Amino acid sequence: MTDLNIEKIVKELVDTFYYAGEVSLDLREKGLIKKIKSDNTPVSNGDLEVNKIIIKKIKEITPDLPIISEETVDNKSLENLNDFWLVDPIDGTYDYINNLEEFTINAGLIINKTPVAGLIYAPSKKRMFYSYGPNCAFEIINGQTIKLDCSKNFNEKEIKFVSYSNKIKPEIETIHKKLNVKKFVRMKSSLKFCVIAAGEYDGYVAEPRACEWDIAAGHAILKHAGGSVTDFNNKEIEYGKKNFKNPSLILKSKSIING
Repeated sequence: MTDLNIEKIVKELVDTFYYAGEVSLDLREKGLIKKIKSDNTPVSNGDLEVNKIIIKKIKEITPDLPIISEETVDNKSLENLNDFWLVDPIDGTYDYINNLEEFTINAGLIINKTPVAGLIYAPSKKRMFYSYGPNCAFEIINGQTIKLDCSKNFNEKEIKFVSYSNKIKPEIETIHKKLNVKKFVRMKSSLKFCVIAAGEYDGYVAEPRACEWDIAAGHAILKHAGGSVTDFNNKEIEYGKKNFKNPSLILKSKSIING
């Protein structure tokens, strides 16, 4: 599908993401209705309302593209998908329902099984990130659109990674040592992709976990800011896999790639 104006599509979604973020915070302030899903993970009425808002707008601007969302069953049984959207309305639901700040709203556009655009908004932190092509990754700060450069602030003597947990597994620790990682900070949501894209951190390593909707938007943003997203064998991540499960992941800033 080559006739899409990806830049226009992404920019049309930015205001919707801001609005969805406001709704998520308003609902949390009023008191969330929470339940546990069949996979033993939490969900709230905030997750579901944000999902409705994002999906409605995506359907308006790209009516012919399937949408795969964490919070709906629609299209999850489809196989051999090439062009589609991946949506995670609230990544970091634990943080969201516990009045913490790292949760994010996410949508990634996949064309030919590759992420070509992404939007991530962290409502509590007021941080909006989006991308629509190589060297076209941005953060909106105080109304100003700033191009992301993932090699900014790199210090080879103090390589900083983010980690899903404070307890590093041996396989991940081995990779950290190989990459000369000096310290790491715990960060659970897709915000990790954005802070690496912004040059605030240098990378992230994870064993196989989570699903494609957790990483698609961040993958696009980091790649378009000059970074990389591969598995432990340095293979590119392909999307539209059966059950949408992720392989192992290594996120690298441009400086780590070149190092």
